[in-house]
Amino acid sequence: MKTQNSLTRRDMLQLSAAGIGGMAFGARGEAAKPGKARSVIQIWMWGGPSHLDTFDPKPGAGADYCGPYTTPIATNVDGIRICQKLPLLAKQADKFSIIRSMTHGNNAHETASYITQTGRLPGTGDSFPCAGAVVSRFRGYDAGYEGLLPPYIVLTKPQGRFSESGFMGLRYKPFATGGKPSAPVFAVEGIVQQGITEARQRGRRELLHNLETLGRKMEGNPAFGKMDQCEDLAYELILGDAGKVFDIKTEDPKLRERYGRSDFGASCLIARRLVERGVPYVTINYNGWDTHKKHFEIVNRKLPEMDRGFATLLEDLADRGLLESTIVWWGGEFGRTPKIMWDAPWNGGRSHHGKCFTHVVAGGGFAGGHVIGASDEKGMEVADRPVYPWDLIGSIYEQMGIDTTARLPHPQGLDVRVSPTEADGMAMGGRLREIMS
Repeated sequence: MKTQNSLTRRDMLQLSAAGIGGMAFGARGEAAKPGKARSVIQIWMWGGPSHLDTFDPKPGAGADYCGPYTTPIATNVDGIRICQKLPLLAKQADKFSIIRSMTHGNNAHETASYITQTGRLPGTGDSFPCAGAVVSRFRGYDAGYEGLLPPYIVLTKPQGRFSESGFMGLRYKPFATGGKPSAPVFAVEGIVQQGITEARQRGRRELLHNLETLGRKMEGNPAFGKMDQCEDLAYELILGDAGKVFDIKTEDPKLRERYGRSDFGASCLIARRLVERGVPYVTINYNGWDTHKKHFEIVNRKLPEMDRGFATLLEDLADRGLLESTIVWWGGEFGRTPKIMWDAPWNGGRSHHGKCFTHVVAGGGFAGGHVIGASDEKGMEVADRPVYPWDLIGSIYEQMGIDTTARLPHPQGLDVRVSPTEADGMAMGGRLREIMS
């Protein structure tokens, strides 16, 4: 099934064939040059995680702010402490840096998601592309990417809050896998079908060729040649090595246990396998963080799951020599209100908070073991070194070797650049030079 915000296999194969055959639509991705990073894994904390209950604990603020999380734990970096529910990530703190002064001031899911993923403000009359689509433009088929796997993949479903590719159109939309990553068979949309063996797939293809007679009569026709090419690509995805990237049964069972047998843990493992294959941009849409009610009941279950998958991903990437070339970006559309809503019907909930929140970056030329910026004593507002979404995204583009002053393809030919500047009326906190090498 094709959704508004994702590619079908047919779309993907048409774009793959065009890219591999050198017939990409529009101009080549000439604004990309070799960067520190070649891939991004974005862990999108869908719904907005609490900064106080993850990477910016405030035990001194009192029970109405920190709740039961009163004892933040030391990490393997002197002076950095994080939530007591994240012991595995505490051992990996030398690999990541924490941005405790993210801000945009918007408390609506749709708008805040758009701002945080595109690095643009709404209300301009244009729908801008998100970071994944921009990386796909400058690191995907237009830039000579020849992988059969799409250059922009979402595990497992698009948000649906906005069009990821914006005005750039279908070519830069993500391929959303669908399915359940932790299932015995991860049924990837259009690629892996549960209950259909390889032998049966090959038999179907042979039957198709036996029934198809027009193509044999039109041998040498360019249109039929293109159809044959798309068919070959489709079956390479279904039966060849490319599609097997989603099959984690081949991984060491001990490693799978370290990631965790949850959908999130499996998604982290699959994301590592995808960047290992050279996929430029992978998003893990990790739902369930919109904790208006019974916040602590929910995060007591989810934080250990996140801790396990995220920490193992960092360690696994580092062990394989991939962290140097892979940016891992963790965060959601905003944080959550520092003051806990104890009264009914919230019963210990937290609402949306866009004034101040936390993101985390690791790898791809970003130094680990640092804290950028600071929130105030209760986590309500930025106290030092504000970082706006466009500052962070622009820094990611630079690490990917993407010229932030390059033009984006606009359907009306408007002069639109990769990243906004002060001339566009944007407040700027500046690139993350503190941790960029």
